[in-house]
Amino acid sequence: MPIKKMNKSELVNRLSNKLDIFTETDIEKSVSTILDFISTSLSNNQRVEVRKFGTFSMRFRQKRLSRNPKTGTSLIVAAKNYPYFRASKDLKDSLNK
Repeated sequence: MPIKKMNKSELVNRLSNKLDIFTETDIEKSVSTILDFISTSLSNNQRVEVRKFGTFSMRFRQKRLSRNPKTGTSLIVAAKNYPYFRASKDLKDSLNK
């Protein structure tokens, strides 16, 4: 079964079809504001926990030795932070019904 993708505009479109009391512009602003808030919180090294959905946090990856698969040459990849999402038990259970 192929995986269907949903981008931000599709999410806004589906929400506006489901919620008649809000305009599509209001929903688009709300979704953008929520995503900006999550991004800003993560950049400030804060966790964002959404009950019954999951937790967004930052993780640190040490510098490491890597190889270019095309040429086989070694290179050092710098240490960096990366976003991490951990799904809640409720979300996992709803996916496995």
